[in-house]
Amino acid sequence: MLKGLSRAGLGDIGSDERFIALAGEYGFQTVDIDAKGLIDRNGLEGARKLLADGGVAIGSIGLSVEWRQSEEKFRAGLAKLAEEAAAAASLGVRNCCTYVLPATDYKAAHFAVIATRRLRTCAQILGAYGIRLGLEFVGPHHLRTAWANPFLWSMDETLDWIAAIGEPNVGLLFDAYHWYTNGHSVADIEALTPDQLVHVHINDAPDVPVEEARDNGRLYPGEGVIDLAGFLKALNAIGYKGSVTQEILSAEAPSASPESLLARSKAGFDKVYAAADLA
Repeated sequence: MLKGLSRAGLGDIGSDERFIALAGEYGFQTVDIDAKGLIDRNGLEGARKLLADGGVAIGSIGLSVEWRQSEEKFRAGLAKLAEEAAAAASLGVRNCCTYVLPATDYKAAHFAVIATRRLRTCAQILGAYGIRLGLEFVGPHHLRTAWANPFLWSMDETLDWIAAIGEPNVGLLFDAYHWYTNGHSVADIEALTPDQLVHVHINDAPDVPVEEARDNGRLYPGEGVIDLAGFLKALNAIGYKGSVTQEILSAEAPSASPESLLARSKAGFDKVYAAADLA
């Protein structure tokens, strides 16, 4: 499994170009960035060289299409998706991800119908470029009542929704924090097949009752109470080979230098991978 980074948890790291260079310097193998933006600034060959020189690949791009709000916003974003997918594919990217909030101000059943159609359309466009769509269920309890109507927040619910979307390139963005706040187990991971996983996020949780774990209260890997050794062992056991990407959401942006935060991230990865006998 590849060790990856998102910007979340790295402070003011600056440009994607600097992000790529520093990620490679600290031994990471993937970064989650905007592939089209990288090409727009550097050209295709320049972008490829930046990634090759850093020794990293792009783990995933984000789904830029706003599928949660009005039809007008959805269609406006949809017009750009093919171009973004083509750019990503030209850099060897095979994953695109989005999060699913656990509640909505829309009527839940109506929202489910609309969102299913919209995500199916996105998946079809991405699929034409060989890119998979990962849906991230969001587990923290406080978000389940942050909007008027409950939607979905567990692994099984999301897998059922993926089946309803009905496109073969749709799977899970599987986040350790959401696995933990749902009370999911190692056995739940072991019941998956690797093709059901598009991308993976890793982070840790503070020692508070799980119902009190805040979405923006995450810790660096190995600094909290999540069984990350069990999490990684189970992913490895089912044959997952993709990125395990750090995502640290916090109430306040970290003030330490990006270099010190990268060193902290590397130490955390080294600790939990060793505990999982994957070092």
